[in-house]
Formats: sequence, structure tokens, C-alpha cells
Amino acid sequence: MKISTEIGSAAKLVGEQKAVEYVAKAGFDAWDFSMFDMVNYDWVTHKGTIADHPLNKSNYLAFARELRQIGNDLGIHCNQSHAPFPVNDQAVLDCLKRAIEATAEAGGSICVVHPDNNSTPQQNAEFYHSLLPFAKGCGVKLATENMWNWDNENRCVCAAACSSPESFVSHIDTVNDSFLVACLDIGHAEMQGAKTSAVKMIHALNHRLCALHIHDNDLINDSHQLPFTMQIDFAAVARALKDINYKGYLTLEADKYLHSFTAETCFNGVCNMAESMQRFRELYLSL
Repeated sequence: MKISTEIGSAAKLVGEQKAVEYVAKAGFDAWDFSMFDMVNYDWVTHKGTIADHPLNKSNYLAFARELRQIGNDLGIHCNQSHAPFPVNDQAVLDCLKRAIEATAEAGGSICVVHPDNNSTPQQNAEFYHSLLPFAKGCGVKLATENMWNWDNENRCVCAAACSSPESFVSHIDTVNDSFLVACLDIGHAEMQGAKTSAVKMIHALNHRLCALHIHDNDLINDSHQLPFTMQIDFAAVARALKDINYKGYLTLEADKYLHSFTAETCFNGVCNMAESMQRFRELYLSL
């Protein structure tokens, strides 16, 4: 069972190249290619603009290859990526194929592409079908993720695409293509407003589950903190993954954890991230 983590939070402090290096030296087996910064999205105006990021330059594939080589030289690889979101924004839509292509160039086999929060399984199926031929040509599977909607205090209180076991299964089965799989966000499933749990989601998804976003929260807010630091019962999560014989990566997405760190202390934070995932892996393997 291999562990990986997103590199976006560390990259904000030290850049993507150094982030991959730190992830390797901290003890992770793989890295998750964060691509959110391809778009500057304003959550107030709900408008995105193309960002000044290496993935938007003409040599974007060389950038992906460089990160792949850094990882390879240090004995780790890219296992998956996360495309920009939200997908109802034109700037984001314009970046998705490039994100999928860069995933393949970096060595990843899965690209997480959010569904449209407020669309039906049938509507989102049309969206994924528009991307699947290109993704297949790149040898990259797409993964949809369980989402949630907000109230005025930024809490999860409303249903959204894939937010219930029934909706998540329906999204996968409506597309009915082996190149669309499920990425379960453990934290999203555990917020009270979602009215479900990670355990219920895992059992419902079963063989459809091929990727994870692992992080902890207070069961109310989308905290994205290290496992075992807040309120989620990770023993129950590990047991459920064991029940379905999950064979994918254990991928950390505690991308708010490093907010209090600096470039100078970043590596210490990444080491803490690795320790939390090693603990979760040991818990899974002990069952």
C-alpha cells in the first residue's frame, strides 16, 4: 500500500520542483500533481482567468517532464493529479485537456476532475464523455469526486454532485466507462451537512473506488488537516477500505496544513504529513 500527497500546498512556499523533492525525502512513495493554479478563480465574482503558471506556457510538457524526472531521480513517481475547478467556468474548461495531457507527461494515471456541483448525473455524464476520448488517448483515467455546497458561513449544508452514496454511484454508472472512476474525498463525506459518512461511501462505491483524498476535519468544516488531528474516525475508514479490498494509493490532501509554515520550515511540515500517512497505512495494514 503506497502513500502519496498533493504538492500544491508546498509549492506555494517553495515551488513545484522543491515540493516534489521534499515529498520524496519525507518518505512518500508518490506525488499528486496539483494543477489548481492554472486558473485564478474569484469565488466572489465567480469568474476565472488564465494564470501566469508554467502549465499555461508553451513548454508546459517540459515542465511536467522536469517534475517527473526530479521524482524519478529520488525514487518516487506521480500517481495522480487534480485539475483546476470549478468546471462551470470557461477558463477552467479551457485548461482541462492540457491538465490531462500534463498528467500523462508527469507519469500519472488518474486525473481528478470535479463534477459540476449543481448538475445531475446525466448532465455531468455529458461533460465527462466530452473529455474521455482525449483522456483515453493520453492513457489517463478521469476521477470524479464527492462535492458539497456552501451556506453564507462557508459551511457544508447542501447536497451537490456525488455528495450522497446514491448520487456518486449514479454518476459513475451513468457514464459507464472504465476510464471514469471514483475519487472519494474523506473529509467531504464526513461533514455533517453531507448527511453521509466515508464508511457509507466506501461500501457503496466498492470496485468503483480507485483514488482517495485523505484529510481530517471537525465534522462541520472542510478543514483539510492531517489525519488523527481532528474528529474523523480513521480506524473506521481503514476498516471500510479493507472491507472492499481497496488497492489504490492512500493520497493525502491536507492542503491547509502548511498554511502556518514558511519556506524555511516547509520540509518539517511535509515530514509531519508523511508521518500521518505512514500511521494511516500501518493502521490499514494491521487490520
